Amino acid sequence: MVSIASRTAFTAIAPISWGTTYLVTSEWLPPDRPLLSGVLRALPAGLVAIAIGRRLPRGSWWWRAAVLGTLNIGAFFALLFLAAYRLPGGVAATLGAVGPLATAGFALALLGERPTRWRLGWAMVGIVGVALMVLRPGAQFDALGIAAGLIGPFLMSAGVVLTRRWGRPAGVGPVPFAGWQLTAGGLFLLPIALIVEGAPPHLSMSAVGGYAWLGVVGTLLAYALWFRGIGELPVVAVSFLGLLSPVVATGIGWIVLGQSLTGLQTVGFALALLAVLAAQIPRTHRAAVRTPAPPPVLVKESSCA
Repeated sequence: MVSIASRTAFTAIAPISWGTTYLVTSEWLPPDRPLLSGVLRALPAGLVAIAIGRRLPRGSWWWRAAVLGTLNIGAFFALLFLAAYRLPGGVAATLGAVGPLATAGFALALLGERPTRWRLGWAMVGIVGVALMVLRPGAQFDALGIAAGLIGPFLMSAGVVLTRRWGRPAGVGPVPFAGWQLTAGGLFLLPIALIVEGAPPHLSMSAVGGYAWLGVVGTLLAYALWFRGIGELPVVAVSFLGLLSPVVATGIGWIVLGQSLTGLQTVGFALALLAVLAAQIPRTHRAAVRTPAPPPVLVKESSCA
């Protein structure tokens, strides 16, 4: 039997890989093509996942996959890139740190899961930690960028909770399940990218390599593990793992790009990491014994074609 710690560790691979996105984008990908990057990151990986799993949605899962793919992938990617282009420095990453609080609210409304004061408190610590890591003096705030940076995490939080509420169809593994959502999200972004950014440019070998890394590791593998974790672990605890993404991005900038960390950034790094770890620990030993991780939620497929 797989332990809770092992499930958490595998799920954490997803946000850790997402933390490499900034480095790959800034060093290898063509500039000013955020929507194209979203399409190339999601759509090919989704089609490969469907081909591997050899399962298509049936019945109500056609529209459910479209809803989840739009929330978790398509709309989230679009708003994430919009915020990144309109906000300076790491302001967008700080706004994304509200994810655990948003997830707690949706979990209460849709799942009836009441968040503990323990996790709510660490959610605030995580926000403070990420803010100390990425905010810079003199940062200017764009209203549209702020709105995108806040709405994006809220939409993904809703998608995460709906993913837990609906579960997975019986007999469908995490790979094809991720493929449905990645394909739906990529198809959502495709016409927007063509209208806003035009035809794709010629891609260098470094760009092809960057998209391959993001597509295979940062998307195909990451989202398969992420959606499996949502089905096996407390949904609010999973949302805290998302804080690992700015932590890893900061660490890569420090180690690979030679970006120095100030004293406050180091404190923020430690606080964000501590919030992630503390949120995985039940408040009391009794709670840990009484509330083991639930098994994956499976639902019967509709008989409708």
